[in-house]
Amino acid sequence: WLKASLLMMGCCFLGFMGWVTWKSSNTTNSNQFKAFSIKKQVYFALSVSFLNPHAIIDTIGVIGVSSLNYVDHHKLAFSIGCILVSFIWFLALAVMGNFMKKIDGKGFWLNFVNKISAIIIWGVGVYLAWQLINIPFNN
Repeated sequence: WLKASLLMMGCCFLGFMGWVTWKSSNTTNSNQFKAFSIKKQVYFALSVSFLNPHAIIDTIGVIGVSSLNYVDHHKLAFSIGCILVSFIWFLALAVMGNFMKKIDGKGFWLNFVNKISAIIIWGVGVYLAWQLINIPFNN
């Protein structure tokens, strides 16, 4: 039941995130831009972090299990490495996003990337739904 619940929440979350990504506007008109309040930023970050089934699976099933291979200071080095790689990855995404904004003033390419991203997100949601349908429920 836990796996089924996580898959169902993941499907709903990915469906919603795909819809938000598909509908997002990338116009650079400064009158339309409103920064999120700190409260909204925190809620958004928490929802993306804790409601994302792949983040949960990666954290527990990949990083957590991989960390079992290390002891003492090696486990600390592994943890620091994971944190640094994650930080570098998301910093690179932010830098690339800023770069794209500068070279794509009208937002055509960002809009195109958002559409492709939404399709990929929905595809993963469909895959999760397929897994949910094919769970063997043994009593």
